[in-house]
Amino acid sequence: AATPALAQEPDELPGSFRRLLRRGAIAAVFEPTYVTADKAQIRPEAWILGVVIEGQPRAYSLSLLNQHEVVNDTIGDTPFAAVW
Repeated sequence: AATPALAQEPDELPGSFRRLLRRGAIAAVFEPTYVTADKAQIRPEAWILGVVIEGQPRAYSLSLLNQHEVVNDTIGDTPFAAVW
């Protein structure tokens, strides 16, 4: 089977936009592991991104998301991306 060609990034960006990193330069998290809140070692005043699907909560540290920007995850049969 042929491999599809990757989409090329445009040579020019609109307006005053600047490209700081090439597309895909920050690695996403594909298989996150979890700990309970009491073992997470996150400061009480730290910001998190939270989601609840099918009654199951997940929390993603913004410190982690500042390094990875995307966590690809699944709850039950529902795949989703936590993006920062």
